Amino acid sequence: MLGTGLMGASVGMALRRTGWLVTGWDPDVEALSAAASHAAFDVTAGDRDQAIDDADLVVLAAPVEAVITTVSEIPTEALVTDVAGVKTPVVGAVREGLRFVGGHPMAGRESSGPANASAAMFKGATWALTKDGCDWADLERMEAIVAAFGAIPLVMTAAEHDAAVALASHLPQILASTLVEMVAQDHSASALAAGGFRDLTRIALSESSWWSEVLVANKGTVAAALRAMAEHLQGWADSVISADKGKIESKLAEAREGRKAMVPAAATIPVVLEDRPGEIARVGHALAASGVDLRDLQLRHGTHGGGGILTLTVRDEEEEILRAALLAEGFRLGG
Repeated sequence: MLGTGLMGASVGMALRRTGWLVTGWDPDVEALSAAASHAAFDVTAGDRDQAIDDADLVVLAAPVEAVITTVSEIPTEALVTDVAGVKTPVVGAVREGLRFVGGHPMAGRESSGPANASAAMFKGATWALTKDGCDWADLERMEAIVAAFGAIPLVMTAAEHDAAVALASHLPQILASTLVEMVAQDHSASALAAGGFRDLTRIALSESSWWSEVLVANKGTVAAALRAMAEHLQGWADSVISADKGKIESKLAEAREGRKAMVPAAATIPVVLEDRPGEIARVGHALAASGVDLRDLQLRHGTHGGGGILTLTVRDEEEEILRAALLAEGFRLGG
């Protein structure tokens, strides 16, 4: 494991959980020590070459530029993969003879560092794997490894990956940052920002230096996505200024249906929380009593207190079971 930050430590934990003996190394001694204290690997290497000595699999969990440099010269016969958010420049730099399958788990957190790592981060997440120039047996092995993590492997070319993440990941990051910048400059707008704004701009809290490197590495595709987005926004502006309610409603309805189609069928249960101690503990008791598989949760607390709404997401078939458990705890539920 070369790199022991949030992603590297999480991959190390996932490998250990699935039976691998993991050796970790990081040029950042503090990150390496923190990852070791959180059991991200079994053995701490003194240098990079020691970390890859006799390895069956080498995972590069470093910034894009460092990954590009490493794949161009790393002296190993092991299968090598990475977790970088851009793939075209990485696969283009792979030295001749290196067994390499590019990877990118679509998972992460706003908080960086190994203290926030978890093997469970990849459960249910799509994990892109690039097929450019790789051996099919190596690709199949990587599919099996990430599937064992609970992730969903998706094979594509590097160019397909970079075009897709420009729309689904890189563009949202820029839009969230732009919206925060605009609202922060308007005191009234900032004071009125509530749950919808927080949901939409959550990713603006992400590590800035990491993102700047990724965006530059994928600059051509990201720039094209931004220009396309500008055209869409101009269309919205035209519809609003012309007061075309029918077109606006149609666009909103189309987006609503498109968004619903992007996620598996699931039930959401809004739980009304009072502003008093022990509310979350009672929710935990209801979850334990019901035994359901909690897929997601979201808490919208009043900015200045006054309770809030906790939205729990479970499989459709488990909705009534959880509702009954919550009602037994005395909660009021939304529709």
